Amino acid sequence: MLVMGIDPGLSRCGYGVVRQKGRDVEAIAAGIIRTDKGDPIPRRLYELQNELVDLMGIYNPDAVAIEQVLFQVNVRTAMGVGQASGVAMATGVGAGAEVFEYSPTQIKKAVTGWGGADKEQMGRMVQTLLRLPKPLKPVDAADAVAVALCHLAHRPAASRIQAAM
Repeated sequence: MLVMGIDPGLSRCGYGVVRQKGRDVEAIAAGIIRTDKGDPIPRRLYELQNELVDLMGIYNPDAVAIEQVLFQVNVRTAMGVGQASGVAMATGVGAGAEVFEYSPTQIKKAVTGWGGADKEQMGRMVQTLLRLPKPLKPVDAADAVAVALCHLAHRPAASRIQAAM
């Protein structure tokens, strides 16, 4: 099972790819996609889509797991995150992958066992679970890998729910 996790954002969109074989989970790739804040939003969404299409073409994930946008203090930021999330969902479907969404609390609980974990705790647990020599940087990439790990933890139930819908 190959899962691509996405931490959506318009300026910085994190991605992480993990593979599970039996009980073993390994990190395949992680990084961020940046768009220029000076460009118009349609251009930025187009660039994000192109980068995601390329990444999904390279890794061919079975599933794409995306962090849900639940709350943002800044409305403008929330709009960009929501738009980036929509692009990621559509791109995942276009790549032939099943697409799932997880709340920040679900992700934190799946990775650390506690829904109130902070960024540092999440980064350390991603590092530990994947036996990495150091924490992933930048944080958006680590967050995206955490989303992928969350999907692996929820996969049996998530697949049954999606099939029922």
